[in-house]
Amino acid sequence: MVVNLGFMMFTLTLWTAVGFLGQAFFSMRFIVQWITSERSRQSVIPVAFWYFSVLGGSTLLAYAIHREDPVFIVGQAGGLMIYARNLYFIHRDRLRAGAGDDQAPGGG
Repeated sequence: MVVNLGFMMFTLTLWTAVGFLGQAFFSMRFIVQWITSERSRQSVIPVAFWYFSVLGGSTLLAYAIHREDPVFIVGQAGGLMIYARNLYFIHRDRLRAGAGDDQAPGGG
């Protein structure tokens, strides 16, 4: 299906949809962080930020692999390692503390 937005045209395929979905997931992390910070009246990085990062990064990595774009692949793969490591730290610290706070430690 051809999509014409007036300022650009593209063919919508399954892989184009996957790319847009990944971008939407990745963008949600900023929206979640913004809303959480506004509610807290300070800069906060909620755990959901990291989950959206992993979800969006994984989806975009799949899209990049499909496109065979090495720059895009390396960028997304590198980011995924960082997001996963942050989630590891968060969950490790929660297990040690025995608490379930919704904010990442040092999230500001």
